[in-house]
Amino acid sequence: MQPILEICVDNAAGLFAALDGGAGRIELCSALSVGGLTPSRGFMDLAGCQDVAVTAMIRPRAGNFIFSAAEIAIMKADIDAARAAGLTGVVLGASLTNGRLDTRTLRELCRHAEGLDLTLHRAFDLTPDKPQALEEAIGLGFSRILTSGGRQTALEGIDMLAALMAQAGDRITIMPGSGVRPQTAGPLLERMDISELHASCSARFIEGDSQLVDLSFAAREMLQTDTATVRALRAMLFDAAAARRLGARATA
Repeated sequence: MQPILEICVDNAAGLFAALDGGAGRIELCSALSVGGLTPSRGFMDLAGCQDVAVTAMIRPRAGNFIFSAAEIAIMKADIDAARAAGLTGVVLGASLTNGRLDTRTLRELCRHAEGLDLTLHRAFDLTPDKPQALEEAIGLGFSRILTSGGRQTALEGIDMLAALMAQAGDRITIMPGSGVRPQTAGPLLERMDISELHASCSARFIEGDSQLVDLSFAAREMLQTDTATVRALRAMLFDAAAARRLGARATA
């Protein structure tokens, strides 16, 4: 099977830039500046019409991942919206006050999302015992864990990522993410057999309309998904997978 490059986007331009660059899956969000929140229903409908797998971030607000009963009800309604829009999956996470996974809440949300592909997001990176959290994620039925290995970037967390992949085997996919770009992906791809990789592939641009900035409608510097960066990272991922296949055949 070919590896999958998942690109997270938070607007329509980013969605189409990711598709043009060859993204194998889209993580649909709003507000990537705070790690991603639930996208709008209209954005879900737009993405659901595209010929690509799309998962929706289900996160009702910025901040921690300790959710109230009211917020859990919102998340269930957002899962329903993702299903109605024809998306393939949802991205979930919930924490206890001690940082461990809130398995009770996650089990409730996973059951509500039955039939959809399930990704555990970087709430996992807050857990104090990641090997234990990995086993909990498997028990809950997640297909993959998006993680930086508990560090600010996946490259910094490479040792933990490698250990998690070894523990996971073929029971669940470990999908490295955070700070992954063509300039930083090389060591990750050389060390690990990565089947799924997560990135934003964004580039900075300067907002030229000073009135928008002065009225706080835009920041002076913003990020936008860059097609060329998506294409370059995809090529690196596919080249690494091809090299591993050739190496495996040579030693068979």
